Amino acid sequence: MSHYPMVPGHEVVGEVVEVGSDVSKVRVGDCVGVGVIVGCCRSCRPCESDIEQYCSKKIWSYNDVYTDGKPTQGGFAESMIVDQKFVLKIPDGMAPEQAAPLLCAGVTVYSPLSHFGLKKSGLRGGILGLGGVGHMGVKIAKAMGHHVTVISSSDRKREEAIDHLGADDYLVSSDSTRMQEAADSLDYIIDTVPVFHPLEPYLSLLKLDGKLILMGVINTPLQFVTPMVMLGRKTITGSFIGSMKETEEMLEFCKEKGLTSMIEMVKMDYVNTAFERLEKNDVRYRFVVDVAGSKLDE
Repeated sequence: MSHYPMVPGHEVVGEVVEVGSDVSKVRVGDCVGVGVIVGCCRSCRPCESDIEQYCSKKIWSYNDVYTDGKPTQGGFAESMIVDQKFVLKIPDGMAPEQAAPLLCAGVTVYSPLSHFGLKKSGLRGGILGLGGVGHMGVKIAKAMGHHVTVISSSDRKREEAIDHLGADDYLVSSDSTRMQEAADSLDYIIDTVPVFHPLEPYLSLLKLDGKLILMGVINTPLQFVTPMVMLGRKTITGSFIGSMKETEEMLEFCKEKGLTSMIEMVKMDYVNTAFERLEKNDVRYRFVVDVAGSKLDE
């Protein structure tokens, strides 16, 4: 539920203009980022294990209530004040507009690959759905040395998946012949689809001990028959963004591998048009709003 007035924006990059006396992590002038979370309890098991994204008292970057009782407001603003724990230094040489989508989409893919031991080279992975998270999935998995198959409901994105993003293969889920040929071939599938879809066709693509990792927020129950999981000791699991540590790791990984996100920069006065284009899937693959260049104070 939204509480107005609300300022969204949860992949935020900007310059430090002021720091408190106890701040040691960043200095004035640093280029820094803020992701989805700006607070946590710091005493529960997830917090003590440095996976604060699973804290039951986490505070979202916007549309939440901060410890002082005031609403949190996100990055589509002239400035924001954030606890240093939730501020990330953007690596030198990485363009701010390129870094922004990594703070949610990038780490959302990196975290499960890291946690489930899927970073090693030579694995075969599937990316289901080619949007903001999916396109980063292709890029990160390829940079880890994986053979990457994009799985989609139509042929429409074949060229961009293979020619622009570097995927090795492209499967249309309604092509039963190709889907049968690809059975038992993947170590994991990152499922980014945010609407109801059957799981069986994708479970059949997994090898023994393969993992189907759910990332789309879907509020209707999904279905599968248990033998699909039992007869290959397969796992259906989920993952939610990533920790501050994982985000730092992921930023270094992207810098080292020269990875960038595919974005389109827009000014604030274009936002309504951007929403209309989003509804038509007409963005490759993230709009980034240039807030400073939008001259909000004029």
